[in-house]
Amino acid sequence: MDDGLKIVFMGTPEFAVLCLERLINDGHEVSLVLTQPDKPKGRGYVLTPSPVKETALKYNLEVYQPERLKKNPEAWDKIKSYNPDVAVVVAYGQILPPEVLSIPKYGCINVHASLLPKYRGAAPIQWAIINGETETGITTMMMDAGLDTGDMLLKRRVEITPDMTAGQLHDILAYEGSLAISETLRLLGQGLLTPEKQDDSLSCYAPMLSKDLSPIDWSKSAQDIHNLIRGLNPWPCAHTKVGGKILKVFSSKVSGATSFAPGTVVSTSPLVIACGGNTSLEILEVQLEGAKRMTAELFLMGHRLSTGRILPD
Repeated sequence: MDDGLKIVFMGTPEFAVLCLERLINDGHEVSLVLTQPDKPKGRGYVLTPSPVKETALKYNLEVYQPERLKKNPEAWDKIKSYNPDVAVVVAYGQILPPEVLSIPKYGCINVHASLLPKYRGAAPIQWAIINGETETGITTMMMDAGLDTGDMLLKRRVEITPDMTAGQLHDILAYEGSLAISETLRLLGQGLLTPEKQDDSLSCYAPMLSKDLSPIDWSKSAQDIHNLIRGLNPWPCAHTKVGGKILKVFSSKVSGATSFAPGTVVSTSPLVIACGGNTSLEILEVQLEGAKRMTAELFLMGHRLSTGRILPD
């Protein structure tokens, strides 16, 4: 199959944009782009299109934004009318019902931001960092009725460096995802794909993030807290409380051993907080409720935080 494939693309956030652009640049025919409905954003609750919609319109592609695909025969018929060879799904944000999965000639291929079967679910990038993984990657897979349970097609591995944040890893994996889907479709066109079953016994789940994860538990080890801070940056951001106000913590580094109780301010130059297991953590970048993001050094110039004070307070 030398010609490009006829593709229906389904995606919503920034993570999916490079994949869409890659398919266009590879010469495939992206005949329809499905994305989530526009959402109100900002203080004025202005209806804002998804990054994928903005990209699709830039390339003059047809955009379709159904509220849901389940129990929606009108949507199924619309997708069917394009007679796609394949559907490419990247962080679309809706579960595809069997009626949609069965439409494309070669099925639906998903780009997932983990090395499956590990980290199935909505937030694989963040949980890999929170859990202290040193490697993750991209898996392309055939979609089935389960949640990220389909047969794996191709993997690309990425190292997670010790201070890498979820935001940084997101951007790396978005690029790797575009390379992975490009190679996957090339192999599909040549009839060279060999799907591999997932070993369910090796799976773990990466649930959606919530602000409930944000409060720092200083009784945990410095490494665990450092991983949480990295994994929740840029959102929802780890925090503690100072004088009853939320202090977001954006970056940190593991410091030396200490005998202080967890949560105790060990030093203010630099700012070091005692953690569980006689460990401590240096805080590098913060943002106090109602103020700008700044270095811990700058923050301490305007806020007295004496040694021995215990956080949160």
